[in-house]
Amino acid sequence: MVIKKECLSLLLAAVLPLLALSCSPRSADGPSSVSFDEVLATRRSIRNFDPSKTISRDEVLKIVEAAQDAPSWTNSQSSRYYVALSEERLAAVRELVGERNKQNVSGAPVLLVSTFVKGESGFFRGRQSNELGDMWGAFDNGLNIAYFILKARSMGYDTLIMGGRDHEGLRALFNIPESETVMAVIALGYRAADPVKPARKDVREIIKFF
Repeated sequence: MVIKKECLSLLLAAVLPLLALSCSPRSADGPSSVSFDEVLATRRSIRNFDPSKTISRDEVLKIVEAAQDAPSWTNSQSSRYYVALSEERLAAVRELVGERNKQNVSGAPVLLVSTFVKGESGFFRGRQSNELGDMWGAFDNGLNIAYFILKARSMGYDTLIMGGRDHEGLRALFNIPESETVMAVIALGYRAADPVKPARKDVREIIKFF
């Protein structure tokens, strides 16, 4: 088969930009594909976010969709998210996470409240399956958040998980039902600077083989 020179030129003009895009390195300004090891190595708890950068609703949906792949008790998927994007709601959430956290997340464009539905994880037909009960809901929620922050990092974003928060204030702000337990507040955005990696324990301190 003979390909005319003009057709070949048009084909190359269409394909080469796509090849360049697929081979381009990850940018801090947008999502791209990185190795899992790099995600683990570069994920940090960020306490200084770049206020000039934003994240869209669709991007948040993509991250939460990935978090849904986390394992859960009998696939109960009991985790829920309440997302603040507007300036008014962001300001309200910042007032409910304590003064230090308020400063830490002042530049974050997204704040999420994570909850789990009571009586699902750790239960079978409405009855508690073992001594942990709703602690399984907290366990599953932790797995869900882990998927969330790792997916966020793979897209070039950064996070901070906050346990210090006014849970009743958040419940009222987002109209969270009493059937859900309020867990963490998560800041989502872009790091303004690279933090120093804190030391980790030697793995031999936390494992026993038998």
